[in-house]
Amino acid sequence: MDIETTMREIGAQARAASRLTASATTAAKNAALLAIHDELDSSRPALAAANAADLERGRANGLDAALLDRLELNPQRIDAMLEGLQQVAALPDPVGSITDMDNMPSGIQVGKMRVPLGVIGIIYESRPNVTVEAASLCLKSGNATILRGGSEAIESNQAIAACIVRGLATAGLPPSAVQVVATTDRAAVGALITMPEFVDVIVPRGGKGLIERISRDAKVPVIKHLDGVCHVYIDSHADLEQALAIAVNAKTQRYGTCNTMETLLVHEAVAAQVLPLLAEQYVSAGVELRGCEATRKIIPEAVVATAADWAEEYLAPVLAVKVVASLDAALEHIARYGSQHTDAIVTTHHGSAMRFLREVDSSSVMVNTSTRFADGFEYGLGAEIGISTDKLHARGPVGLHGLTSQKYVVLGDGQIRQ
Repeated sequence: MDIETTMREIGAQARAASRLTASATTAAKNAALLAIHDELDSSRPALAAANAADLERGRANGLDAALLDRLELNPQRIDAMLEGLQQVAALPDPVGSITDMDNMPSGIQVGKMRVPLGVIGIIYESRPNVTVEAASLCLKSGNATILRGGSEAIESNQAIAACIVRGLATAGLPPSAVQVVATTDRAAVGALITMPEFVDVIVPRGGKGLIERISRDAKVPVIKHLDGVCHVYIDSHADLEQALAIAVNAKTQRYGTCNTMETLLVHEAVAAQVLPLLAEQYVSAGVELRGCEATRKIIPEAVVATAADWAEEYLAPVLAVKVVASLDAALEHIARYGSQHTDAIVTTHHGSAMRFLREVDSSSVMVNTSTRFADGFEYGLGAEIGISTDKLHARGPVGLHGLTSQKYVVLGDGQIRQ
């Protein structure tokens, strides 16, 4: 197979399809989403068989337990995919909406219309449910998409792709509006990210190594985040019962996600009260604690934290803990070591909460809740294409609006410029 030629053919087909998806009615797009839902639901045996083949090959190739877990497409995850399709279909269609219409002194009216980005290339690893999430959001926002999943999920992704193609055909939309790359050759990624004539934006979803490579080599704009070094800061004015629940949930609810807390900051005024209680729950959950000197005086079983621990995204049952002297010290620590992903404060003090919201420069900043809520589903987006820590175009969980842009529209009644 000539990868370069194949990818350019896929790109040309996507570009042609994007003109049709951009003009598709909301009813047509929703019909396609619900038809894909029905195709997936009726194809559960085929999906299970394909996923079993991927899992068997993964075990034979020595994939670790975390990767196998992300790869698995069990009935509950299929249910979640189906629910996601229904939710995206129920969301308001952003395409074509006109806002900020103003009358100018010349007599013209100027406003902005929301429009699709065009063709979106998505590169991801392991999780086959991403195929459905990405396809649904791109389709509802009027875009065509080229999906390149990981080689470990090739059978599952192709089975899902077959359902998507049938669903699109049922709704009268071009099957090439959603294309899942069939080759596992890594050269396909290199081709996809260097075709600006066919692809308008790239979204990488996966490990830091993948995202660094895409960011370095792409000739197409990239929506991305590299790390999820997320913090919870327990303030001196915190409700300690709330703090205990939030800090435990932010770390232990799930370890391998980018919105999981990796560093806990605790004000010195409440450290002696809250840290022993937290340590008890963390230890019972199997979490290894790595603490500063002040932390280890309160929790002797904590391992000594090194300078590298403060910037580490563990994605594992490991937590760095630091006692700080003030809110200023917490803000300074987050500014120095954070990844601008998600950070939270637990406090009953309005002024401290507002300072935290204003001064922490992250894509999601929270008060009195768990960082685990930094998620498109939890934000009411239906699903997300990923999380962006960039500052241009899209920031935070990227849903339908993040997959569109705006263009100026001007209405006149014969005016000419003098």
